Amino acid sequence: MNAEGSNSLHPPMPGVARPAHWPVADQPIRVAFLGWARLSSQAREGSGYNLSASELAAGLALMGHHVCYLRSGMDYSLKPGVFIKKHETWRGVECFDLYNSPNLSPAAANFGRLETESSCESQTKAILRWLDESRAKVVHVHSLEGYPLELVGAIRATGRAVVVTPHNYWYACPQVDLLHKEREVCLDYDGGQRCVECLSPEDGGRVISRRRREQTLVRLFGHAPYQSVRQVWLFFKKHATSAGRRKRPAKWSPPQLDPEVGMGFNVDDATVHPGTVEHHLKLDELDKLVVLGRSPLDQNERFLAAPHHLTVLNDYGKRRLAGIEALNCADLVIPPSRFVLQTFVKMGLKPANGRHVRLGQVHFDQLNRIVRRSPYYGARPWTPDTDRPLRFAFHGTVRNNKGLEILASAIPMLSREIRQRCHFQIRAAGWDWTFRKRLSVFPEVQFCGGYDMLQLLASVGEYDVGILPHVWFENSPLVLLEHLHAGKFVIASRLGGPPEWIVEGRNGTLFPAGDPQALAACITRLVRGELRIPSPREIHENSTLRSYPDHVREVSAIYAEVLGVQREDPLIRTDSSVAVELDA
Repeated sequence: MNAEGSNSLHPPMPGVARPAHWPVADQPIRVAFLGWARLSSQAREGSGYNLSASELAAGLALMGHHVCYLRSGMDYSLKPGVFIKKHETWRGVECFDLYNSPNLSPAAANFGRLETESSCESQTKAILRWLDESRAKVVHVHSLEGYPLELVGAIRATGRAVVVTPHNYWYACPQVDLLHKEREVCLDYDGGQRCVECLSPEDGGRVISRRRREQTLVRLFGHAPYQSVRQVWLFFKKHATSAGRRKRPAKWSPPQLDPEVGMGFNVDDATVHPGTVEHHLKLDELDKLVVLGRSPLDQNERFLAAPHHLTVLNDYGKRRLAGIEALNCADLVIPPSRFVLQTFVKMGLKPANGRHVRLGQVHFDQLNRIVRRSPYYGARPWTPDTDRPLRFAFHGTVRNNKGLEILASAIPMLSREIRQRCHFQIRAAGWDWTFRKRLSVFPEVQFCGGYDMLQLLASVGEYDVGILPHVWFENSPLVLLEHLHAGKFVIASRLGGPPEWIVEGRNGTLFPAGDPQALAACITRLVRGELRIPSPREIHENSTLRSYPDHVREVSAIYAEVLGVQREDPLIRTDSSVAVELDA
């Protein structure tokens, strides 16, 4: 839509034909997305939030909408002032970077910078000028990390419509996940007083100065030359600060051998042996068990029933109110789970301002179609008399909130009989060596490192049951939806949004978050056949899933709704001129 409101379609990606049956907008809209991660990086930066935002932006552009994107809090320059530059055009989306934001992103880097996070005139003015130049009619906020909270109200004051998709709890929690010290669910933030020592980030001013210096040098000389010079500087700095110090000789310790090294093939004691393999890997101080918070099975209900969510005792308490006020300034808040919506309503969001909008993703649909086309779609993947182990999969990262610690603690709790009938495949991005060492004695555990989309699609035939042992109030976890689209039974923590998708015993089972013993009990029940593992067809029949084109259609209809556009039904047409009805 141009300044006069022309209906001419924004062309999709140059040289790329629009797929058959893909929906086309009757009245294209100029939409601006806001976030902090590089849109083209997708899940590689910003994880699930950025993957969701990027695929939605690309799908809207494919419909004919004009979509532009701004990221903030990540790019800095020695050039003075706040300014915006175009970075690239990606899949039909024009992408811009805001430089020298007084608000850092991700959120942890900005923790404690409450004044600029609430209000920042220079940044707000720069963004409003960019919106004028982009001629955006709708602004869709996917993340406000790296922006001031006042921005939502300022955009609405210009007459533009604002839609907010909260992928986490940042508007109410500067830590983002409602996790105190990133280990336990924050059930009472004590009016903001508990926030004070929740995180201990580096001084924000120092971070901004370093980013301005380092990023300017990289732009001038290139990444590789800069890193070479930096490594040389770090080498001399290390040796200069350690000059004169007398190094202690390394303490020699004799090599530890496998105690069974002399047995060869002998397994005469197979009936009593624990079935472990001793590698004598030394556990350092940092490798010890991390104690994560436990939650009762009804933690969701207890949290929502608490009366203290609006208590204000300090500036962090005021920040929570400012965050909720920002949401109330939006035309519509559309989180992917009802629990997130209920949480924000409990904290002051006007109920009429919120709506639950389920996620759809390209790779969800690919997983779904792969399974539907399989000759095993109607077959149960495993029964207790199956002549192979039951295969479990953990997909995620090593961060505390994902709960790999809970799985790592549950596996040693399994009896030898149960454990030897299992195989655990762990794909966790990040430094997983600590977990590898701790679980190295169990040959049933396989670590595969991180994963990408190609590996994810190929993993459909590698496992039977997904494990989601998160310890935070998950929103609409992509991993859970990936498992369900792939037709997999899921063991999940009953915390946050996942209970909205899990139908007990039909497509998964739930256990109290943070309780490894309860997780071990769920695994045991499956191995013994006390819990039946359904076929992929049955998983799909008992799961409420959203397709990617349906998701894009629904969001497009929301834009038209908040703009107050009056048009005849159907709201959306397809290339084949087949009308598509929208969900209310």
